[in-house]
Amino acid sequence: MRQTVLGVLLGLVFAGVGVFWWQGRAQVEANAPPPPEPEEIVEIDPNALPETDPGEMVGPAPPEASELTREERRFFRYDRNRDRKITRNEMLSTRADAFRKLDKDGNNLLTFEEWAVRTSDRFAEMDGDGDLELTAAEFATSAPKPRRQPACRC
Repeated sequence: MRQTVLGVLLGLVFAGVGVFWWQGRAQVEANAPPPPEPEEIVEIDPNALPETDPGEMVGPAPPEASELTREERRFFRYDRNRDRKITRNEMLSTRADAFRKLDKDGNNLLTFEEWAVRTSDRFAEMDGDGDLELTAAEFATSAPKPRRQPACRC
């Protein structure tokens, strides 16, 4: 009870300090100089195309697409900073999203219960008739789907 009262009291103090700080910033902004006077307004034809003369300026060359082998593309999926070295953190970063889905309480620790819930849910999805036993046909429903190969390598 004492902690609740103390928390509410500190919250009110912080809110009061915030209000006074906010009003102080409003006074500083009120004394800002007025905006400059607009210059002569020029009518622009909306159908006219812009004209420029770049002179001697030359833009950068367009990037060239490099032909990477399949193994190089796979390597660069992990090598995030493109230094041609895969660190442990780069390797594990690809699994971070899957880990976050399992870590229900968000404490970066995966308990047995969090893992078991996912496994139990997966078992229930496979157990079509609900008899708490998987037949070979029910287990086959959990097989990963084959990857579809593209018709061409465009």
